Amino acid sequence: MSNETSKYLKFGSVTVLIIVALGYLAYTGVQDSKSYYVTIKELNGMGNEAYAKRLRVAGNVVAGSIKRSGTRVDFMLKENELTLPVSYTGTEAPPDTFKDDSQALADGSFGRDGVFHAKQLQAKCASKYAPQPGQPGVSPAPAKSMSQNQGAASPSAGTGGIAN
Repeated sequence: MSNETSKYLKFGSVTVLIIVALGYLAYTGVQDSKSYYVTIKELNGMGNEAYAKRLRVAGNVVAGSIKRSGTRVDFMLKENELTLPVSYTGTEAPPDTFKDDSQALADGSFGRDGVFHAKQLQAKCASKYAPQPGQPGVSPAPAKSMSQNQGAASPSAGTGGIAN
């Protein structure tokens, strides 16, 4: 085997090794970041499969169930008549909209202790933006079409946007 052929074989084998390593890292990265959205009912019916996967569970926060202890927050999620205890120990504080009766989405894993261990928490409070009971809803004003806007003269027309 010539010296030049040997160099090409070494370069080719190193290139293949690097490509295989990058492929493996990409595959494991996707597997680690993948999470499955399940309902509380589906979570209860998953059996042992629930303990091995990263999951996302949504529900309403049960009123009076939020217990804060340092950076840890324990609460209950409710979906229909089913409840799920959740323990959040993420790096960020829970969002401001995380309150009693708010909708929450917990991302983490289900433990054998029956508690959902969340690493990420999202919350929204739908009632904050809904009209109060007994008050009529406010409908937004209709948007003007381009033809309606063309007839209006702007005060800075012809001055390049600078008012005199």
